Formats: sequence, C-alpha cells, structure tokens
Amino acid sequence: MSATIIDGKAIAARVRGAVAGEVETFAAQVGHPPGLATVLVGEDPASAVYVGGKQRACAEVGMVPFDRRLPADATFEEIAVELRSLNAEEAVSGVLLQLPLPGHLDGAALTAMIDPGKDVDGLTPVNAGLLALGLPGLRPCTPSGVMELLASVDAKLESAEAVVIGRSNLFGKPMAQLLLAGNATVTTCHSRTRDLAAVCARADVLIAAVGRARLVTREFVKPGAVVIDVGMNRLTPEQAHNKSGLVGDVDFDAVSEIASAITPVPGGVGPMTIAYLLVNTLQAARALAGIQ
Repeated sequence: MSATIIDGKAIAARVRGAVAGEVETFAAQVGHPPGLATVLVGEDPASAVYVGGKQRACAEVGMVPFDRRLPADATFEEIAVELRSLNAEEAVSGVLLQLPLPGHLDGAALTAMIDPGKDVDGLTPVNAGLLALGLPGLRPCTPSGVMELLASVDAKLESAEAVVIGRSNLFGKPMAQLLLAGNATVTTCHSRTRDLAAVCARADVLIAAVGRARLVTREFVKPGAVVIDVGMNRLTPEQAHNKSGLVGDVDFDAVSEIASAITPVPGGVGPMTIAYLLVNTLQAARALAGIQ
C-alpha cells in the first residue's frame, strides 16, 4: 500500500480563496472588512516569523491587520491594557496573543482576558467550555484545520477509533473534542500512556502532536489508517534527509507504506493553521455584525 499524500498547502489555498471571496461580500454588507490584531511580546525570532505570516495572510484575503508589539519586559498590566483596548476597538474583529510569552508572564491568564467573541485562537475558558459542551463558538485553528484535512480524504469518523497523541490545551484536548463531535471513539495518549504503540495501532485515525521527531514508527500504525502529523521538529538537514531540516512526529517514509493517507512535514498541517485563523476572524466579524 502507498498512502495518499494529503496536500495541506493546496487545501489551505482553497480555504483562503473562499475566505477572500466572503470577506469581499462582508465588506460590501457592513462597510468595512474584518480586522485581525496580533499582539507580540518580546523579540523571539520564531514568534516574529509566525506573526509576520499571519499579518501577510490577513492582508492577502482583504482583512485589515493590526500589529501590536510590546517589549520583552512588558508587565502583565501593560499587556492587559493593550488587550482591553483591542477588545473595545470596533475595527478589530479578532485578537490573537502570540504564545509563548516571556517567562515572567502568565499566558493563560492574559489569554483569558481576550473577549471570547474575538478569541480567534479559541483558547479562552469560555470558548474551551463551549467546545466541551458541543455548543457554537470559536474553535482552535489547528484542530479545525485537521478536521478539514480528514474531510479532504473522506475519512469516516463515525464509529471509527481515533487516537490523539498529546493532551495540550492548544491542540490535543480540543482535537479530541472535535473528533468526539464527529462521533469517533477517541483515546488521548500522553507521556504516562502504557504500551503507546499498541494503543496507537488500534486507530483508524491517528493524530500525533508531541514534538518528538519520528516517534510514530511503522508498528504504531494500523494498515489503512489515516495518519495526521502535527509535529514540527528541526534536525540537521542530514538527519532530516531534506533541505529544511524539518520532520514531524511520524516516520513518514515507513508509515506512508502502510497508511491509507498521511500528511507530510512540512506542507501538511502547518498551512491549515493560518487558513483557519482567517476563517475564525471572518466568523467573529460576522457574529459581531449580527450576520448569520
């Protein structure tokens, strides 16, 4: 068996194209486009790159980017003032606090200060609670993107066994909730899981998000399973066997021989995160404007 390679770049491009068309319609209805505010604290190079990509993607679909930057030694209250200001700004539809924050700051407490209606990361306690209860709300971007990737290969979730490796608030927990909403039977694995390979090998859908390079080997995978690799690990180009030096949590070469479909790294899940950030910003803008 040779797995279908799920092209996250192409799927994300399609989603972004659809958002661009809907942004144009929204702007015609309301008189202005949606606005996305990103808040970056400090000068972490990776975070700066991520924020820059989000700002560019926002502009490309016709939204207005708001770029807010604070120094690494900014206090909790200084950031809180910025978040309150953006919550109150009518031109801002969505607010995103780039994580992680410098070590002296409580990222969870600051994230919780974002207006849930503008919480385009879907990480406030209100939106996490709405997801847990199966009620409408803004969902975390990466898990939402994974659901789109699964749909692209017609993965059957109802009555399927799904395994998520990783239990983070950012991805693992909301991913499990979305799979449950699709009527899958879900197991969440973590560092204390016994016989991880055996648990994973039961899965019809296997999703890895732990940040351990090539953790998932052939024996973790049931023949014919759909495998989604959320990991992003940097090795030397020689170790990674590619120019970028990036590999996922899945041993792609081995697993692609027995899976029915698999995402590559890079080019799989990554592009979907920004695509769904744009989807969420449009959703938030519509809700704020009272448009269904």
